[in-house]
Amino acid sequence: MIAWTHYEAGKHRVSCPACGRGDRDKTLGLTIEPDGRGVAHCFRCDFTESYRPDAGAREARPAKSVIKAAATATHNTLSDYGRSLWEGCEPLSGVALAYLNARRCRIPPADGDIRWHPTLKHRPSGYVGPALVALVTDAATGEAISLHRTWVYADGRKADIDPPRLLLGGHRKQGGVIRLWPDEAVTAGLGIAEGVETALSLAWAYAPVWACIDAGNLAAFPYLPGVQSLVIGADNDPKGAGAADECAQRWADADAEVFVTQQATNDLNDTLREAA
Repeated sequence: MIAWTHYEAGKHRVSCPACGRGDRDKTLGLTIEPDGRGVAHCFRCDFTESYRPDAGAREARPAKSVIKAAATATHNTLSDYGRSLWEGCEPLSGVALAYLNARRCRIPPADGDIRWHPTLKHRPSGYVGPALVALVTDAATGEAISLHRTWVYADGRKADIDPPRLLLGGHRKQGGVIRLWPDEAVTAGLGIAEGVETALSLAWAYAPVWACIDAGNLAAFPYLPGVQSLVIGADNDPKGAGAADECAQRWADADAEVFVTQQATNDLNDTLREAA
């Protein structure tokens, strides 16, 4: 059951009581109205629950959801659906290009693993709109394993949906990166960061760059033989700093040259936007 009275009116992301794997595993979308009424839905297992101050919580369906989640097979490589979606995307233009420019991002080369879709459906909410679509590949082997989607507006804001970013369900994320510059561009050095926008902010000072998706993947980013130096665009929070330190130590142990950024704001994209 959800502790409804612990949350203020608005939208929240919390751990699902049916399939949650810890406090950081926030797959449950929680919406609470000003009068106290609320509804919750898990994007992974479809657990649902509603709440009314005068009647309490109801319509919880955890048993069915747990069975569904357990039966979902994980794709170790990109599924046929994912490949079809990727092939149906377009080179960066229109709203997607305007979004990146508004965010003060450096535009990656055309042969990087990021495209856009003008009318992509956001399945949790039913919203349809433009989205950046990035191919997630194994950092070491380059094998396609998933897609990362970000619904955007031309003014540099993410779409007003929850959540505005999604990976393909049932696909592996661990060990994955978004190659914003192709392998051929990686000769002596490489830059990495957690998010796409942060990596494309780092690219103004150092390129080629890849995005690691999140702190966990950045922390585990493997040493790549032949790459002599690594520049890490670290997020300025405990999790981001810890991930950067872990990655930097691995590369230093392999006798690579390592640089880690520092900034007062949360990430490099925040710094660029404030400066602009």
